[in-house]
Amino acid sequence: MTDPADRTGLVDVHAHFVTDSYVRQARAAGHELPDGVPAWPAWSAAAHLELMDRNGIRTSFLSVSSPGVHFGDDTAARRLAREMNEDAARVAAEHPGRFGLFASLPLPDVDGALAETAYAFDELGADGVVLETNTHGVYLGDPRLEPLFAELGRRRAVVFLHPTSPVCWERSALGRPRPMVEFVFDTARTVTDLLMAGTLERHPGLEVIVPHCGGALPVLADRINGFMKLFLPPAETGTPDAVDQLRRLHYDMAGPAFPRQVPALLGLAEPDRLLYGSDYCWTPAHGVDAHVASVDAAPAPSGAADWRSLTTANARRLLPRLAPAGPVRPRSEA
Repeated sequence: MTDPADRTGLVDVHAHFVTDSYVRQARAAGHELPDGVPAWPAWSAAAHLELMDRNGIRTSFLSVSSPGVHFGDDTAARRLAREMNEDAARVAAEHPGRFGLFASLPLPDVDGALAETAYAFDELGADGVVLETNTHGVYLGDPRLEPLFAELGRRRAVVFLHPTSPVCWERSALGRPRPMVEFVFDTARTVTDLLMAGTLERHPGLEVIVPHCGGALPVLADRINGFMKLFLPPAETGTPDAVDQLRRLHYDMAGPAFPRQVPALLGLAEPDRLLYGSDYCWTPAHGVDAHVASVDAAPAPSGAADWRSLTTANARRLLPRLAPAGPVRPRSEA
């Protein structure tokens, strides 16, 4: 294995954390097997840093994965979002330059989400927010969410999307773990909802990261575009082009990116829109090791030295508060 000191430090925009308190509250709300996965993962900053050092990951942006923070009660969801955001901010402060924060919001409670947005950015110094693809069936193009997107657009916020189980999962998942297929399609479903609702056009300041190589979007983009042109009433400037809007989004490479998903994504998005993502801790450490190895072994797009330098440069443009670029050294050498 190449010495981490000799490798460009990756920037991981798709990294998760859990706490004992969070898991307790989720289980109490009925999420004993989250999204049909057999068990909850364990997480600690020390274990995460060990993984990062081993794989040459300089910075990981922490977020809460599915099932999010809203389990049915607005007041409890506001408390849990605040708790998780403060926990992640504390970890970031204790390890400068190694962790960032994509803050959780208690959607579909819009007032609570607006309050937590202000607190997360203005008090905790969050780097962005994470939004589940739907919360209790409210997808992201829902007009009730317009005040939140207006505020996020005004702040030119990074908005990291993360899939969760669709409302129909009891029938559609066929008893299998929902992250396998349902997450892929719920990502496409909510991004399509944003396109059809005109949210991305109304708020060009949004910097949206779509996970898992865009899910099903690379193969559905032309179909979505055709239906938009057929069924949306044209504005004075004509119906917005869905493919053009999708090209302006950012895409992380979490999941089985090679040999098929990234090449498909490059038919939709330019290389300067791609970002590295590990999906740790929901992807176990050995899976992250294999994923990083596959990224390092994959041929880079024309003009790029390798995927590490390309995705890291892309992340630094999107997240300028990142620590200076450079090789990653194990903590024992720091």
